[in-house]
Amino acid sequence: MSLPPFQTLVDAHWRDVARLAHALAGPNLGDDVAQQAWAQALAAYPRVTSARNLRGWLLTITHRCAMDAHRAGRRTVAHEDPAALASAPAVPGPVAPDDGLWSRVDALPSRQREAVVLKYVADLDHRAVACALDTTPAMSRRLVSDALAALRVDLEDLR
Repeated sequence: MSLPPFQTLVDAHWRDVARLAHALAGPNLGDDVAQQAWAQALAAYPRVTSARNLRGWLLTITHRCAMDAHRAGRRTVAHEDPAALASAPAVPGPVAPDDGLWSRVDALPSRQREAVVLKYVADLDHRAVACALDTTPAMSRRLVSDALAALRVDLEDLR
């Protein structure tokens, strides 16, 4: 079996990896997560046995790197002076008119949130979402469906 050169893979999928990394890890960690995903992919590339779904393979690595970043963030203890943090200028958040949609997505249970992001931001099919979440395609469909139902209820409450 012949794999394409790694640079060809990067050229074809760097936007997908970056978009998913930023969606899962946020704007502060997105670039680091994407870089970590590419580093892990490069290290594992010689051992890949099938070139059938390299995009799904890359997005699965990106998903796992984002989850690792979240776990590491929970373990990190800030050693900053609270007074210095209070006087630091606030970094403005992203400006996107979404009527709070992404804050509602962020409030979903973690598995539902991950399934929605993988399905609609990374544009994966349910088989690839299931692979990334280590579950079945039926459970992937259920997670996405439950998340969308919860979002619909939230949005109906606004009206």
